[in-house]
Amino acid sequence: YVMYICFDIQMTCKAKFCSLFYLDINECETIQQACQGEMKCFNHYGGYLCLPRSASVITAPESSSQSEPSMPVESNEAFNPCPVGYRAQGDTCVDIDECELDTHDCQPSQECINTVGTYTCQCPDGYSKIGIECVDIDECRYRYCQHRCVNVPGSFSCECEPGFQLAGNNRSCVDANECEMGAPCQQRCYNSFGTFLCRCDQGYDLGPDGYSCNDIDECSYSSFLCQFQCVNEPGRFSCVCPEGYELVGTRLCQDVNECETGVHQCGEGQVCVNIHGGHKCVSSNRCQEPYIQVPENRCACPVVKPECRDLPFSIVHRYMSITSERSVPSDVFQIQATSVYPGSYNSFRIRSGDENEEFYIRQINNISAMLVLARAVTGPKEYVLDLEMVSVNPLMNYQTSSVLRLSIYVGPHAF
Repeated sequence: YVMYICFDIQMTCKAKFCSLFYLDINECETIQQACQGEMKCFNHYGGYLCLPRSASVITAPESSSQSEPSMPVESNEAFNPCPVGYRAQGDTCVDIDECELDTHDCQPSQECINTVGTYTCQCPDGYSKIGIECVDIDECRYRYCQHRCVNVPGSFSCECEPGFQLAGNNRSCVDANECEMGAPCQQRCYNSFGTFLCRCDQGYDLGPDGYSCNDIDECSYSSFLCQFQCVNEPGRFSCVCPEGYELVGTRLCQDVNECETGVHQCGEGQVCVNIHGGHKCVSSNRCQEPYIQVPENRCACPVVKPECRDLPFSIVHRYMSITSERSVPSDVFQIQATSVYPGSYNSFRIRSGDENEEFYIRQINNISAMLVLARAVTGPKEYVLDLEMVSVNPLMNYQTSSVLRLSIYVGPHAF
């Protein structure tokens, strides 16, 4: 600090009395540019101070003794053999406690401290004494704080950068664990030095704000997640199957065999036939006139009946189920002769039920053939095919035929 102190004292003495007159001059107003640069002029009695503009000064109130002439002091006071600051007590000199007697000139903001022979005026904490004034100490100049320092009159405070908090000494800065202090993460919070990170559980995406978690609609990403239908749920997805099917694993559907589980409602005299996605209840005796039921659930047309002359000798009922949209050509059912006569030649054909030519017969050998699906079909749909085997014996001039009546149920799905 630069300090200039000027005094203007007038003294008048008459006879045995002497009076002092003090007239303070405001140098900050009378002297042009009393302080240079970033310094600011502060007037005080008998001089002025040049201090930084951020400085805080506790000024003393004006005293009437400084604005008005003082009362004359008699010059013929009793002789004091003791030095200034002492008084005579018997044959010795004892110290005068100016602070207790209130004869000091400390400012109201200052504390009077008695010393041997005199006294001192002490400024409050955070201030330093310059002349008779108490000037704020800018503690921030001494780098007391690790991060940021805020100077206030008579004191200072430390502040930390975002992500840090004051340590116990109120000066150092330590990492703040935002995750324990209520960080706005919706699901997971990970603390790091000076900051924190938000993360989401599996099945969620972190939102643009970096805090919220949004559900991922997995079903919209792929149509192959589930064999039948994908259902999105918060944080996950699940697969469901249509009625008549059950989930195998997490994504595949499998037909429920109602005939084996016993959940069908087929009555007496009926047979339960399982199909894809359901079941059928069929009569245990499907023989129609002129056929009659014979062992092994076959229907036979007696040769004694005239109407049987142009009909197949026997009919056997079979049932099967296939899925929709099978790749073609596709082998569906193998026909196998149960009775073979020596010298007979067997041939196979579709006698009825294939009006749209969706099937054909591929003969394997003299006693077996394969029913082949020629065109892709979509269910639910039902076919009843009469697959006929014609047996010819040229040696005996004998010909007969038998039919396998195959009921094919096409399921509603490709599984």
